[in-house]
Amino acid sequence: KLMLKVSSLKGDNMELKVQKREKYPKNIKLVRKQSLIPGIVYGKHMKESVQVVFDKNEFIKLYKNAGSSSVIDLVGDHKEMVLIYDFQVNTVTNNLLHADFLAVTANEVVSAQVPVVLTGESPLVKVNEGRVELVRDRIEVTALPKDLPREIVLDISHIVSLDQGIFVRDLNLGDKVQIDADPDLSIVVAVAVQAVEVEEVITPETTTEAEAPAAE
Repeated sequence: KLMLKVSSLKGDNMELKVQKREKYPKNIKLVRKQSLIPGIVYGKHMKESVQVVFDKNEFIKLYKNAGSSSVIDLVGDHKEMVLIYDFQVNTVTNNLLHADFLAVTANEVVSAQVPVVLTGESPLVKVNEGRVELVRDRIEVTALPKDLPREIVLDISHIVSLDQGIFVRDLNLGDKVQIDADPDLSIVVAVAVQAVEVEEVITPETTTEAEAPAAE
């Protein structure tokens, strides 16, 4: 039997303080030097999008808790109930550059990508017979904002043979959440561990120092 846990932040909306973008210099580099990040708020019920800025560290902390499928409240210069729809990072420095907020209303059905998290350990791993792989780390669902799951937690300890797995059709998120993915898509698969012959290579004993990270 599939052990499934749906985690959410229902009734516990978190807040992010935002300010109007127009209060700050047009040069975005000057804004980011103040640990502020630009963002945009948009939604079906809004007449026009709103440009905002927010504290980088507060956003990162919030995203770790809320993810992209939990409702948060924007407060400050612009008040709105939103989902963190998207954000951009620098591919070299991994610094946060920009965020998109999707504004929603309490009675508006919305779609979101809910992350899949694995828990437990398969007996296949314990006896070195196989390993369990997560092949689909997000599942698209539709629900009212208050009913959106924070994450879907799957217990893989029941996977005891290589012909077992977890598919979208195995999920049951309740009557208030609609799953929008193909029922036959795999989420978790069991893969056999193949024996690999390792040829011993004798090399001279040398000692090297690990390369230090580049200074910022």
